[in-house]
Amino acid sequence: MPVRYSLIPAIALLAGGTCTGPALPAEVTPQRLVNADKEPQNWLMNHRTYDGQRFSPLARINRDNVWGLKLAYAVPLGGGAGNEWVQATPLAEDGFLYITDSWGVLYKIDGTSGDVGRIVWRMDPKQQKQSRNRGATMWGNLVVTAASGPPRIVATDKETGQVVWESSFADTPEVELSSAPLAINDKIIVGAAGGDQGVRDWIAGLDAKSGKRLWQKYVIPAPGEPGSETWKDKNNAWQTGGGAMWVTGTYDAATNQTIWGTGNPVPMYDPTYRPGDNLYTNSAISWDPDTGKMNWYFQFTPGDMWDFDEVGTHILIDGDVAGQSRGLITHSARNGFLYTMERGNGALVMAKPYMEVNWTKGIDQKTGKPVDYDPAKDIQVYSTQANHNPIEGAKKVCPGHAGGNNYWPSSYSQKTKLMYVPALSNCEEIAIDTAEHSKATGWSGGSFKNSERYESNLTAIDPLTGEMKNNAHLRYPNYSGALSTGGGLVFIGLLDGTVAALDDSTLEQLWKINVGSGFTAPPMTFEVNGKQYVAIASGPSSAGRSRLVNTPELKDQRQATVLFVFGL
Repeated sequence: MPVRYSLIPAIALLAGGTCTGPALPAEVTPQRLVNADKEPQNWLMNHRTYDGQRFSPLARINRDNVWGLKLAYAVPLGGGAGNEWVQATPLAEDGFLYITDSWGVLYKIDGTSGDVGRIVWRMDPKQQKQSRNRGATMWGNLVVTAASGPPRIVATDKETGQVVWESSFADTPEVELSSAPLAINDKIIVGAAGGDQGVRDWIAGLDAKSGKRLWQKYVIPAPGEPGSETWKDKNNAWQTGGGAMWVTGTYDAATNQTIWGTGNPVPMYDPTYRPGDNLYTNSAISWDPDTGKMNWYFQFTPGDMWDFDEVGTHILIDGDVAGQSRGLITHSARNGFLYTMERGNGALVMAKPYMEVNWTKGIDQKTGKPVDYDPAKDIQVYSTQANHNPIEGAKKVCPGHAGGNNYWPSSYSQKTKLMYVPALSNCEEIAIDTAEHSKATGWSGGSFKNSERYESNLTAIDPLTGEMKNNAHLRYPNYSGALSTGGGLVFIGLLDGTVAALDDSTLEQLWKINVGSGFTAPPMTFEVNGKQYVAIASGPSSAGRSRLVNTPELKDQRQATVLFVFGL
């Protein structure tokens, strides 16, 4: 029998009837999550599977018939403020969808009919203000989400919409919880964000049944802790040092490690305020989900001065290295390079650029550090073309501060063995402003500008060699990400409101539709009653909309928060 939980006083807002039937929904057990790839019809966690590949083997929608894809149904989300956005990936179980909006409201949507999506219930956590929210995870009979004001994790009964438990982080009210939680065994793992606002971020493990906090580890070390020697300032910058985790991590069950990417140091553009390498920002970190112990780390850009945080997904793949089969991690970094490393210790296998890069002359293929990194310097120079300091003016940096690839996910296809990397293709002019490194002035430490259109590329890359196999230039920014499928397709969403399907070999566009409102949420796919669907939620974030500043044809574009579901 499914485990039932006693209810604490509910804060759920029920809209419509609750789901009733002869049997309760099946539990989402740890075994189901570890073997999520064996349920291709479902999407039970943020990246679908623990490896973060965002690949679905579903192939009913394929190269031969995708031209016939059409809108199956649409479900409006959000409230009445008129400026909401959506960054969440929907979850799917047996035709029921679960998605959050920017108020942290969780929706359960019945899509079992295939031609209409009915809201079954809404759980409203009563946030004080909008915040980034990238969705949910499932565990047992619960759907687990994040909320703000104060930051907290909320577990909702997936059948009734009633809140079962709530775990508050009121002791760190300044952080955001934007990433979807990750369920691992009997724990819920959550990473804190909001680092750009001058906060010290952390990762924590909660008991999945009760929400009790079991462990909590800070990304930025306190004085005397390992790594604290890399914060050489006299400003106590470690207290506001950042290290955000905007995006859900991945998990390797074989070695029991979860890998999360961390964000930039703060202030983001002014390294003179925080000299040193600034561990453990801009890093991939492997954590023990049972204890929070750090297993290993890999820092991509020591002493970062361009906001090159590395919060994007660290995808788990297997591949042959020097004739041996190895467990690997691959990551399309915000700094313009694709890195592949050993899963066991973070040792570099390969790093090559996937776009124009000028901030460094390259990556040392042994150490993984930039070739112009100097351990004797507290403030790095890197390539002289991109170097800047407070007495110099703005300098052109490639990629710009948003990347490259950023929080919008890349996808690895088990079919082609290629990475599909969506990335902004622009450079920017970045300058230091030493007055802007306080809470009152925004902690930026500088500014950026770009007089050209923001556009993007979708690049197919071999993650074992770094060889770029194909590239498609896109006229509008992709802040949404990529989804690859067994049907030989790659789905993307653009800020002009376009959803498109491309051939996973040639990157030729095979299908598109424009819905009039841009996307900053990733696409996903699921199947019910023998039919495959592709779902994506519109509603561009403020950061996404800011990339349209030089796109006059979209200056009056309206935004709408709608879940669109497409089928044949």
